[in-house]
Amino acid sequence: MKKILLICNAGMSTSMLVKKMQESAQEQGLDLEVEAQSLTEAKKHLQDYQVILLGPQIRYELANVTAAANGLPVAAIDMRDYGMMNGPKVLAQALELLGD
Repeated sequence: MKKILLICNAGMSTSMLVKKMQESAQEQGLDLEVEAQSLTEAKKHLQDYQVILLGPQIRYELANVTAAANGLPVAAIDMRDYGMMNGPKVLAQALELLGD
């Protein structure tokens, strides 16, 4: 099972997006787990995931998270996709980073 981590300021604003991504994954028959965490909490567990996506509100942390992720794919979520809570599109971004 592949694990995707979404990081935001407090870990709460991303919960709705996580749900929409999980629904999309289920519709596609994909075996993966999506979680949201605050930046502070996520830094403790980066190596537990295969791909890391940052909410646009903390895009400025991209270089720091990338360095801490030790080679794991890290990217910022498009502001439009985040604002629209476009789970399928954000899931597609994560899968592309995974090479799936």
